[in-house]
Amino acid sequence: MSLPFAEETARARVAQAAWARLSVRERLKPVRAFRGKLVDAPDELLAAIEADVHRPASEVLGTDFLSTAAAAKYLESNARGILDPKIITGRPLWLFGVSTTQVAMPHGVVGLIGTWNYPLFLNAVPILHALVAGNALLWKPSEQAPRMAAVLHRLLLESGFPPDLLQMLPAARDAGPDLVEADIDFLHFTGSDTVGRKLAARLGARLIPSTMELSGVDAALVLADADLDLAAKTVFYGATLNNGQTCIATRRAFVDQSVYHAFAEKLKALVAKTKPVELQTPGQVSQMERLIADAVTRGGIAFPEPAGRCRPTVILNGSTEMAVCHEASFAPLVAVIPCDSFDDMVRRANDCAFGLSSSVFSATTRSIPELRVGSVVFNDTIVPTAHPATPFGGRGASGWGPTQGREGLLAMTYPKVISRRFLPIRQHIDAGLARDPALGDALMGALRFNYGRGWRQRWRGLLQMIGGFRRMGRKPIE
Repeated sequence: MSLPFAEETARARVAQAAWARLSVRERLKPVRAFRGKLVDAPDELLAAIEADVHRPASEVLGTDFLSTAAAAKYLESNARGILDPKIITGRPLWLFGVSTTQVAMPHGVVGLIGTWNYPLFLNAVPILHALVAGNALLWKPSEQAPRMAAVLHRLLLESGFPPDLLQMLPAARDAGPDLVEADIDFLHFTGSDTVGRKLAARLGARLIPSTMELSGVDAALVLADADLDLAAKTVFYGATLNNGQTCIATRRAFVDQSVYHAFAEKLKALVAKTKPVELQTPGQVSQMERLIADAVTRGGIAFPEPAGRCRPTVILNGSTEMAVCHEASFAPLVAVIPCDSFDDMVRRANDCAFGLSSSVFSATTRSIPELRVGSVVFNDTIVPTAHPATPFGGRGASGWGPTQGREGLLAMTYPKVISRRFLPIRQHIDAGLARDPALGDALMGALRFNYGRGWRQRWRGLLQMIGGFRRMGRKPIE
């Protein structure tokens, strides 16, 4: 029985072989052309996104277009330096006469399962990274954003990417699992942790590497010295951006007990001005209602009361026992939890399987290695994580593998090491084949000389190494 998408994969492999032989400079030409299309003719793409996910152009320009154009420009400026072969220096003495080069090799055929909430940014960036790295791509768009996918695919082809190199699969739910079963060499998935676990299990069974950009239940830590007006506005923004349909939306706000009531009042004032919002799927609506009901049964106070259908909602008197603090959701909902100290905040923030990003609000910047997340933002949220030169990724249930930046580009490759020995001496081979006992003496001397802790030990090691090498080959092994 043939694998799914066999014809598409076969065409992709032929195209990829030719594409990978091009220089990085040549592979970047379509990236520059695509960036020009984003700037010169955005209207069709904006209209498609609005039709798919009902987001206004003013918001999409800020969240998708600016960040995608920045990512493209970053690749144009930096991809050659990242992907060009690197000469490895600092070889140990026992590799004298050996030169080593590390080459970033494309995986081959990359599968990409896209998402819909930031449809341009979260699809275009991994597409560009995969192609610039020298791969072919089979892209399965989200069934929630088929119009955007069709326009984006056409713009990328018009920019100069070969059609067999970048193929768009059906924007259908069953195409994702089929892609995982196809003859691919790497998979990039953006989506829920529930689906990610299933895909990762199958990929693991097939020994196919992947990047999993999964859900988040992100935390904000509001310290006693925080600017409360800024903190309240930022937490509210983080919880409601794109109607809460953001993987790094703020879901938990841990607030110092001394400023908890003042912070809560400021947050309530912001929530009071809101109206019900539209979510993309009925499942998001029912989940939001269930999470609010669970929080209330556990002693939380939902504001406004009653919350209403899809009304941005704050859970006051929150606790980490509530499902909203442990279950990924795509809705404008945040729990506010009083804490005794900064250490208490960190401990509670880490009491969650997800680890995507966190925000810290304080008048002073402090070291926070204890927060088990992929990124930390001081006195802001979400937007700084789109810096095109920085990697983005999570821990735990938030997945693995970076996107964006140098690390995101290199994730679309594997390292190949090429070693060349220029000197004619191969004494280690002759001695090893002959099982010469003097080899052990020489190697022990090399160990002491190269890595001994004091000059006496290293001097004795040098003498032992020289003596061992001089004795090698003098008499055969009985």
